[in-house]
Amino acid sequence: MNNLSFSKRDLASVWHPCTQMKDHEWLPLIPIKKGEGVWLEDYDGNRYIDAISSWWVNLFGHANPRINDAIKHQLDTLEHTIMGGFTHEPVINLSEKLIDITPQGLNHCFYADNGSSAVEVALKMSFHYWHNAGNTRKTKFINLANSYHGETLGALSVGDVSLYKETYKALLLDVITAPSPDAYLREPGESKRDYALRSFAGMEQILQQHADEACAVIIEPMVQCAGNMRMYDAIYLNKLREACTKYNVHLIADEIAVGFGRTGKMFGCNHANITPDFMCLSKGLTGGYLPLSAVITTENIYQAFYDNYENLTAFLHSHSYTGNPLACAAALATLSIFKTDNVLENNIQLIDSMKQATEHFIDHPHVADVRQTGMILAIELIKDKQKKQPYPWQERRGLTVYQHGLKNNAILRPLGNVIYFMPPYIITPEQIEYLANTAWQGIQLATAD
Repeated sequence: MNNLSFSKRDLASVWHPCTQMKDHEWLPLIPIKKGEGVWLEDYDGNRYIDAISSWWVNLFGHANPRINDAIKHQLDTLEHTIMGGFTHEPVINLSEKLIDITPQGLNHCFYADNGSSAVEVALKMSFHYWHNAGNTRKTKFINLANSYHGETLGALSVGDVSLYKETYKALLLDVITAPSPDAYLREPGESKRDYALRSFAGMEQILQQHADEACAVIIEPMVQCAGNMRMYDAIYLNKLREACTKYNVHLIADEIAVGFGRTGKMFGCNHANITPDFMCLSKGLTGGYLPLSAVITTENIYQAFYDNYENLTAFLHSHSYTGNPLACAAALATLSIFKTDNVLENNIQLIDSMKQATEHFIDHPHVADVRQTGMILAIELIKDKQKKQPYPWQERRGLTVYQHGLKNNAILRPLGNVIYFMPPYIITPEQIEYLANTAWQGIQLATAD
């Protein structure tokens, strides 16, 4: 069997995510046969560097021997069990380790299946906390402009990327949106820190006006990933934590995409040394192997649900595969690699390699910004650099870079006109240099006219 035969079978039966399926009349679908390290290989023998970690989930490479072995060992012992009234060793071990590595004060883990589900859990748990506390006026959530938190209805409600949200507007919660601290929006000569402080004034005003009806503020610490990889200064997190405490509003940190070393520290919140009331984790939690998410919260919130049964204060939320042992085994192996391999320290070289390989991109007449936070680097294409006029989205300039990448053994799937690198942590400086060269060539093609 070759690529074409699998592609025909797929297009007759499979509906792909975030995809206009009609595109595949002219844009070849790529069936993947196997993965190894940073590489994915198709049925025709072509290999591709997975520069985006298969949607940001893969940390330590495809077919990682240590994660493979952990799953195989668990498979011979226990594949799954109900978590209502039952428990198992992998979920206990994982919970203890997550409590140990997350910010101090987070000490109870609630599990779900994926990132959107984790956000749903945090939203419901925050609302339910206030309900149990007798504060039934708190029913709303505050988000940031340009934020993204998933695509189930609650998670979609608290996001702000219109591409995903606009169609479903009639179905969604009414939320309060604060200005984004996105450093791309700063004035010439204004520092990232100063812009973050200036934009925070809008958030504080909202908290002053709506504290009595707001359950929580939800944010993506440091990087708004699906919002074109926009980045901001950590001072915003410090100010927000202080304000949420002052106005008695929960802080939900959506670390689904930025957690587990993506920002250069274990968690985005670590850049500001803050503890949120809820931390949502997924994606890299299992090293990219199996669906699993966790919401980690405080003793205070846990105690608001701890009561006699007849008072009906329990958090009645569940997923069939909550705390799945195989996924927990993969997560434990992933956390073990962080500990034994000094991953965050070793990533410093890779972070520098990414910076050096792309720093000249800013001189390109159609590159508006080259921004980086840890192991996330983004290059934003623009039509007019002086006027900061973007290319019309209909021109799909980033798609040209993507197609060029595929022809040259690299997966550079863009976010609109933003090309980004978010590779596995086992990538080499030489492979980073190759990706940068490929991206440069693709950008030249995409902006030629």
